[in-house]
Amino acid sequence: MKVLVVGSGGREHALSWRLGQSASVDQVYCVPGNAGMGAEFSCLPADVSSNSEIASLAESLAVDLTVIGPEAPLTAGIVDEFGSRHLAIVGPSTDGAQLEGSKIFAKEFMQRHGIPTAEFALIENESDLDANLSRFGYPVALKADGLAAGKGVVIVKDETEARRTAAALLSGEIAGDAGRRFLVEEFLKGEEVSFIALSDGVGFYNFPPTQDHKPAFDNDEGPNTGGMGAYCDPAILSSAVRDAVVRTIVEPTLNGVRETGSPFKGFLYCGLMMTAEGPKVLEYNVRLGDPETQPLMYRMTGDLGQLLLSAAHGELDTASVAWKDEPTACVVMASQGYPGAYAKGRLITGLASAEAKGAKVFHAGTRFQEGKIATAGGRVLGVTAAGEDLSAAIANTYAAVQEIHFDGVHFRRDIGKKGLRRRS
Repeated sequence: MKVLVVGSGGREHALSWRLGQSASVDQVYCVPGNAGMGAEFSCLPADVSSNSEIASLAESLAVDLTVIGPEAPLTAGIVDEFGSRHLAIVGPSTDGAQLEGSKIFAKEFMQRHGIPTAEFALIENESDLDANLSRFGYPVALKADGLAAGKGVVIVKDETEARRTAAALLSGEIAGDAGRRFLVEEFLKGEEVSFIALSDGVGFYNFPPTQDHKPAFDNDEGPNTGGMGAYCDPAILSSAVRDAVVRTIVEPTLNGVRETGSPFKGFLYCGLMMTAEGPKVLEYNVRLGDPETQPLMYRMTGDLGQLLLSAAHGELDTASVAWKDEPTACVVMASQGYPGAYAKGRLITGLASAEAKGAKVFHAGTRFQEGKIATAGGRVLGVTAAGEDLSAAIANTYAAVQEIHFDGVHFRRDIGKKGLRRRS
């Protein structure tokens, strides 16, 4: 079959790479892609913000399946556009996509369906702020309602910082219109875990749990980013805890969406906090996470194309894929200044040397510049490797990272550290 992958980040490169290794897939097209994807697949220019343009491209290419990487097309209704043209696509309709498109919608949905999550209050103006800002003590989370490219959550430590951040949200300074309505949310203590299920509208298939690292600097310090690294290790959750997540979170969520008359198809990403009271939902995404996808795809074996096609057609068949026993890790190499302002156009060297060490370098913010590969975004590369245990996977990943260079490169040096403590 022919598959179209929409997006230009590390997640999309990892998906394209795994699809390219699927026995059922003859051709992978990427829109718009990046330098790494362009070196392996056919990359085509198109406006990814135009659902009709992407759907028309899928028709003209006669693809059998379209896979959407980023959230914006999904929340803007691209699945509905494809459905009206009888084109196969992986993702939820507009109704289901609201779980990510609006944090307020998601919290009220969880409240209605008894899904464990943090206590919260809705803030729309200064009066709401005065009534609720100190309600949950400090630290407290302030969360923009709409899409903010992974940067709409701010953890504040005291009232002074909270009021300053709240004013910046209400004014649009932090997240534009996405933050003019926001949540004040109880701060949950514990470890974060990413739990992803693929649904065909009725049944679902759980991917192995992963752990993301969102703060920019070591020891979870600094501003939140889209993700500075992740790892996939069977020891992240016990089988009993996984069962509890499915029973108390995944199933009630999918059942709740189904009650709207528009069953959820595609990836349901549950961002969890493992608290002393059990797993609670921090956020939903309606697509695969980035950088969680990179270690997941590196660990997966089999035919991803067949799995996704079966889900798109409402006939989920999980027999085509399996998972290696070895843990995997991904370290994001970012531009200096990310998640704030950063320079572009800095030449990258050492990519072949990194892959010679057994790693796979998934590109994110890269472009061709006079025949060479240069930086073009905040998160530039996701260096990913495996090992016989988590310690070896981390060591192998960082050994490959050391081969790569560009001016101003920044990366965390403690990806997977929590997992090592768990195993000790």
